[in-house]
Amino acid sequence: MTTHPRRITPAARSLLLAAAVLWAWSGSGEVAAEPATATAEMLIVADTAPEKDQDLLDKLAATLAANHVETDRFDAQVWLMASESRLARYLDDQSDRLNLLQLVYREAHRTALDPDLVLAVMQVESHFDRYAISRVGAQGLMQIMPFWRAELGRPQDNLTEVETNIIYGTTILAHYLEVSKGDLVEALGRYNGSKGRLRYPELVISAWRKQWRHKSSSELPELLASCANYGLKACRYR
Repeated sequence: MTTHPRRITPAARSLLLAAAVLWAWSGSGEVAAEPATATAEMLIVADTAPEKDQDLLDKLAATLAANHVETDRFDAQVWLMASESRLARYLDDQSDRLNLLQLVYREAHRTALDPDLVLAVMQVESHFDRYAISRVGAQGLMQIMPFWRAELGRPQDNLTEVETNIIYGTTILAHYLEVSKGDLVEALGRYNGSKGRLRYPELVISAWRKQWRHKSSSELPELLASCANYGLKACRYR
């Protein structure tokens, strides 16, 4: 199901950081603002909320309470610098771009996701607008439904904060990939609430392959399997 909402410019937007230092995370320092309404391309809206999944709730709770995972600094910086120019079409401010990318890399590493896949999900879900909100109330970069906060007993969590949203989104996506036994198309359908339909996986995988992918297909078994098993249109070009 698609939506055709209007886009509202936030009344005020604070910079996440005055300046970005590669891989020196010092906290978000963010100020919440009124959420923008998602554009028609942003989100394939789920018909229903997912059933309560205690295993996923436990993972989210543990992640939100844990210390941040360590990552390889050199590999992270190489990926960050390669991705930063691609992100410029969506985010004008370089400090915002670097802040988002270092968080994506950290959380993708923690959850064993390809960071380029996470960026593809963000592109489809919100066009990298941290204040985006869908007509059903999903919020932020990765369009997280607020009911997750209630399930976790964390009503204070601000889903428009970049770090919080990425932690929720990557944990949820990685869990669904595990539940789906590595079936990326099924996992993306679960994430979006449209399991069994191909439109949302097509959009994400197309963005992943065309815009964000750094690795070769041979290094991405979930992508290869999805292309082979589902015959996706997104897999037809080279």
